Amino acid sequence: MIHRFHKFRIFHVLLSSVKNFLLCGCIGWCWEILVTALSRFADKNFDRELRGETSLWMFPIYGMGFLFLPLARLLKHQKFWLRGLVYTILIFTTEYITGIWLTRRNLCPWNYSHARWNVHGVIRLDYAPAWFLLGLLYENMLKKRK
Repeated sequence: MIHRFHKFRIFHVLLSSVKNFLLCGCIGWCWEILVTALSRFADKNFDRELRGETSLWMFPIYGMGFLFLPLARLLKHQKFWLRGLVYTILIFTTEYITGIWLTRRNLCPWNYSHARWNVHGVIRLDYAPAWFLLGLLYENMLKKRK
């Protein structure tokens, strides 16, 4: 009986993780499309078509946001700005590592070399507010699903 329970528990955890991965991937894609469209609109040309874009490579990168759930549980009694700061640092770290990995393979869909606050062309420090909000959005969506 106990053996069967453990198998069910493992299956439940894996299924929940896959669902959360898919949720975070979809949220990330939508987030990126929104942010790229708004940044083009705010550009000096005021692109009124509001075209945003993303890449298939971004889905698994955003999907890794499901790993925030255990961290969110640990930080649940902390102030929102501290939680957001932790998430921002983790997102920057993930973006940097995946950006370097993809760049070395000539697969990286982004290049921030032109931006003033870039680090090795793969992260932009001026995106911190967007990553702060995305981290808190992930936290909120994942907590609702537990």
